[in-house]
Amino acid sequence: MSLVISQLINGLQSGSIYALVALGYSMVYGIIMLLNFAHGDIIMVGAYVAWLAMVHLALSPILAIILAIIACTLLGVIIEKVAYTPLRSSPRLSLLITAIGISFLLENLAQLIFKADAKRVPPLITGPSINIAGQYVDFTAIITIVVSVISMILLTFLVRKTKMGKAMRAVSEDMVTAQLMGINLNSTISFTFAVGSALAGIGSILYCCTYPQASPTMGSMLGLKAFVAAVLGGIGSLPGAMIGGFCIGLAEAFVSAVGLSVWKDGVVFAILIIVLIFKPTGILGKVINEKV
Repeated sequence: MSLVISQLINGLQSGSIYALVALGYSMVYGIIMLLNFAHGDIIMVGAYVAWLAMVHLALSPILAIILAIIACTLLGVIIEKVAYTPLRSSPRLSLLITAIGISFLLENLAQLIFKADAKRVPPLITGPSINIAGQYVDFTAIITIVVSVISMILLTFLVRKTKMGKAMRAVSEDMVTAQLMGINLNSTISFTFAVGSALAGIGSILYCCTYPQASPTMGSMLGLKAFVAAVLGGIGSLPGAMIGGFCIGLAEAFVSAVGLSVWKDGVVFAILIIVLIFKPTGILGKVINEKV
């Protein structure tokens, strides 16, 4: 039983990080139908900002966390303005290629500036272990799960109850009609990228709490697994992204528990293949009919 509880917590902890990143994927895809594959590398930038703030600027962990989230938010908005806005009327393939190019650009810039070796990130969140059913659970694991759930609740409130959230839903339904109704398209899309990138910044902090290091390629595999989580849950669905993230995290944990940890990445992508074959819309996704 202790092993089951331990693996359950591990799965929920990693799944929470995947869920936060998957939320960013789903938000952007829901608005402009773009698979932003540079999203995972924004997490890498947040990790380096936290490392610089604590190691080189000697700032407190709280300030380092705030700076990392702000940096990720600003980077997401800049990428949208510089790389995606000029191609908004272009075919989706052009946007996809651009997103992949931005991902490679960020990774290579990080390697050029910080070198290829991993940098150790000092502890950002500390606290005592918590006893759950006789099993001591690390404090950061509890914080990771709680923060991800709270982020999901706040994001749902933002999308469903606020004026900007209504504008986001209107743009996702029909971009042209939303403009005719007086909605500022540019500000709505930029706000979506800002929120998604802020979630990536939170994810980078939680990731560094679990794996305290920053490297140029740390966001590539994390971003791909979060993409699988978004597809599994139903890309474009916020609750689906959360469910998909937890499912992927639990799948990895239990594959590792049975002694097949070297296959956990393969299992994740096998899940992607199965979902695309048997239920392309994901768990909570909806079939969208396009008029031609």
